[in-house]
Amino acid sequence: MRSLLPACASPKAQKNGRSDGNGRTHLYLNVYDLTPMNNYLYLFGLGVFHSGIQVHGMEYGFGAHEYPTSGVFEVEPRCCPGFVFRRSVWLGTTDMSYSEFRMFIVNLAGKYHGDTYHLIVKNCNHFTDDVCMHLTGKPIPGWVNRLARLGSFCNCLLPESIQVAAVGNLPAQPTLSG
Repeated sequence: MRSLLPACASPKAQKNGRSDGNGRTHLYLNVYDLTPMNNYLYLFGLGVFHSGIQVHGMEYGFGAHEYPTSGVFEVEPRCCPGFVFRRSVWLGTTDMSYSEFRMFIVNLAGKYHGDTYHLIVKNCNHFTDDVCMHLTGKPIPGWVNRLARLGSFCNCLLPESIQVAAVGNLPAQPTLSG
């Protein structure tokens, strides 16, 4: 089932979703399909997904590249290039200001270098889970990274090319140094 929200929305268009009027900012998990097979797998609580965290009017994600520098990037919400948007999931709120969040995400980006991306043990969903746990104290929904968790039981059987192939390049967006 696809979201009824617009596929891409600028930060200005999302102004009402950014703050609740009490200084708290809403967090959303934006989930994208990596394969058309998700249309079938999703019915069984499975799928191969990319995810990004939307907060303070931008979306933050993690992707692979060959350099020992941050693989964390930012894009307009629900507009991650190369992926098909599936849905947004409301995760909660945070009272972290934009400047506090920016400092937090830059520090976290230092732990997520593009050359350390691994489809099973350190992927975009692990990144969004780390952000969500820090900001809300709760994990992202289990279905988002379920296949990676299942794959971790037989990781030694998977060829290296499969482990990294899903996200080969970052979107052409600014990365966060860290």
